[in-house]
Amino acid sequence: MNIQIGDIGHIIQLSIAPVFLLTGVGTFLMVLINRLARIIDRSRVLEDRLDVGYNDTYLNELDTLYRRSHLINVSITLATSCALLICLIIAMLFLDDITNLPLDKYIAGMFVLAMICLIVSLVSFLREIFIASAAMRSHRHVRQPVK
Repeated sequence: MNIQIGDIGHIIQLSIAPVFLLTGVGTFLMVLINRLARIIDRSRVLEDRLDVGYNDTYLNELDTLYRRSHLINVSITLATSCALLICLIIAMLFLDDITNLPLDKYIAGMFVLAMICLIVSLVSFLREIFIASAAMRSHRHVRQPVK
């Protein structure tokens, strides 16, 4: 297990792309968490209003918020799984070089799995955006004609 400086430099070069991907996934997670926080805040407001009195409009909006929060939670779970897989890929790159174990197929498989998690996370996020946009359009006020 004789590690050369050149070998470590090569492994660091190989791990640069996954690190940039990890940065992007981390930023995406921040966006998702911010959207979830806004959904939770709005849900609390509506639930407080419903405690005062029954209102179908509030209940319908609350149902929409629950669907949106579910999709965001799925997206957060998958994006976090993607980030964990990327971290494992980086660790396996170093482990492969240090121990001379043939981990290349595992690294490739984990990368494909990380991309699948990211793709499904983005699709879930897109569905949440469509639901939010449709809800916004359905609650649109119509401008009254000027007399």
